Amino acid sequence: TSAINMHMALGHFNQLRRMDGKFPIEVGIGLNTGEVVCGNIGSSRRMDYTVIGDGVNLAARLESATKTYGAKILISESTVAGLQKGYVIREVDLLRVKGKTKPVAVYEALDWTAAYPEQAFPNRDAVLHHFHMGTEYYKGRSFDQARQSFSKALQLHPDDKVAKLYLDRCAAFMTTPPADDWDGVWTMKTK
Repeated sequence: TSAINMHMALGHFNQLRRMDGKFPIEVGIGLNTGEVVCGNIGSSRRMDYTVIGDGVNLAARLESATKTYGAKILISESTVAGLQKGYVIREVDLLRVKGKTKPVAVYEALDWTAAYPEQAFPNRDAVLHHFHMGTEYYKGRSFDQARQSFSKALQLHPDDKVAKLYLDRCAAFMTTPPADDWDGVWTMKTK
């Protein structure tokens, strides 16, 4: 809820910035639920209160991935499992982050778009429907049908970077199909 409220407030702030002829401020947030270690870490010369652990590392990877997916808020499957019903989310990818072998399902939280629905995410419900259909076809290796669904999503919201990313993947897989043991996982090469 805090991340959603932050983006809603930022949307309002950016409207004021645009009216003053200034560029908007962009922020990406990565959320993960897991165990971490927190406390003072360092030496007597330099001490920081911080958190460390796999849970923090995954959240940092998700924050970095917001740029790749054009998403404002990316959340892990463990965070989604703990959410109460009523949030607007879409599964974005099955991702293997750098340094890990086990993939994690990654979701985009879209509740922040409620403040400015047609500016932030035009035709949201219809786009999400076509996007969901596209990902189902994609996972089933029906790349031409997936491409058609992602194209419909992009017609309704041309700035949907996630749908564009999948459209590009479909085009690549239609030219060069993935190996028979392809599991639909995308491996993140960068931190």
